[in-house]
Amino acid sequence: MNETSETARNKAVAVHAFNEFAAGNLDVLRTTLRDDFIEHSPGNPSGREAFIAFVAQAPVARARLALKRVIAEGDYVVMHYHMTTDDAPRGVAVVDIWRLVDGQIAEHWDVVQPVPEDARTPHGMF
Repeated sequence: MNETSETARNKAVAVHAFNEFAAGNLDVLRTTLRDDFIEHSPGNPSGREAFIAFVAQAPVARARLALKRVIAEGDYVVMHYHMTTDDAPRGVAVVDIWRLVDGQIAEHWDVVQPVPEDARTPHGMF
């Protein structure tokens, strides 16, 4: 597989999984995450089943997720999105970094930043 088609496939897998998850389909994680999935965020468990159980109870499972941009290169897909809840309407800006192997997500890193008041971000967060 050449670099372009691998990148396109990985981007398509990640975007499909994101859209399904954002629509409330947590089961998409069972087919998208590898069994030996590695999580790099502090406090989050590694392993597909442990991670799914954790995420099912986390605020992200009930949040609104608005995808703003996707950047992909080879094995890596980076997603930038806005996550909001009824309790936190300003929400947080999230950047997820996914590494894919053979069409499944093998590793995950993230960066999360609270969205401040509009006056503090004259050019916007997104």
